[in-house]
Amino acid sequence: MDKRERFLRIYANLPMALRNQVIYVLQNKEPKEPMTWNAVFVEVHNNTALGKLILEKLDELGFI
Repeated sequence: MDKRERFLRIYANLPMALRNQVIYVLQNKEPKEPMTWNAVFVEVHNNTALGKLILEKLDELGFI
């Protein structure tokens, strides 16, 4: 299973209340921009470059 599939499976099983929790903070922006599960889902679902970057970082951190 690739990173995208793992993320989508985890996201699908998250309680709705947790989807508004911050999972990742964009480090390359000033001020730093927190991203929730919902925001990351949009990026991953649309296969954006930012979504791919976030998936890499979440995999490195062991979140997915």
